[in-house]
Amino acid sequence: MSDIADRYAHLAEGFLARIRATPAPLWDAPSPCPGWTARDVVAHVINGHRGILAMVHRTPPRPAHGVAVSPMADAPAVAPGADLATAFTAWRDDMLAVLRDPATASRRLPGGPLGPVPVEQAADVIGSLELLGHTWDLARATGGDEALDPAAVARTHRALIQHHAALLATGAFAPSTPLPEGADAQTAFLCFIGRHP
Repeated sequence: MSDIADRYAHLAEGFLARIRATPAPLWDAPSPCPGWTARDVVAHVINGHRGILAMVHRTPPRPAHGVAVSPMADAPAVAPGADLATAFTAWRDDMLAVLRDPATASRRLPGGPLGPVPVEQAADVIGSLELLGHTWDLARATGGDEALDPAAVARTHRALIQHHAALLATGAFAPSTPLPEGADAQTAFLCFIGRHP
C-alpha cells in the first residue's frame, strides 16, 4: 500500500471509531459546524467521498445506504435508521481501492482548492483536512475523544497553509479563528480551519 493510502486508512479509521462510539440519542446533537448536527457531519463526509469517487470514475453520484446526494460542501439528507458506520465504511473501502491502484490514484481531478491535482494528492491534503476536522467536530458534538493524531495534524497544517486563500474562496471553509496563547499543535490546526477549540 502507498504511504498516502496508509495515511488515509489511518485517519478514516479514527473517524469511523467516532461514528461507532456515538450513542443513538446524540446524532441530533449540534456540532461545531453551524447548522449541522452530528449526523450531518458524517453525512457530509460520506457525500464528499462519494463526490470524489464519482469524479474519478466519471459517473454521477448516487444515493446509497440511506444517505442522499447533495453538493459536496453541504450535508445531504439521511434516511431514518440509516447505518452511518456501514455507509462510511463502504465509501472508505472504495477510496482505498482507488488509492491502492496507481492508474486511478494518479488520475487528475478537474479542480478544487488545490487546482487540477491527482486524486491521491487531493486525498492526502484535502482528504486529511476533512477527516481530521470532522473527526474533531463529531467528537465535540457527542462528547467523544477529541484527540487527533499529532503527526497527521502537523503534516496537514503545513500542507494547507499555501492553499488557505483558495480554501476560503470555495465558501466551504470558515476563516481562521484567533490562536490562544500557548496553543498546542492541534489547537493551532483547529483555529486555522476556523474552529473554536
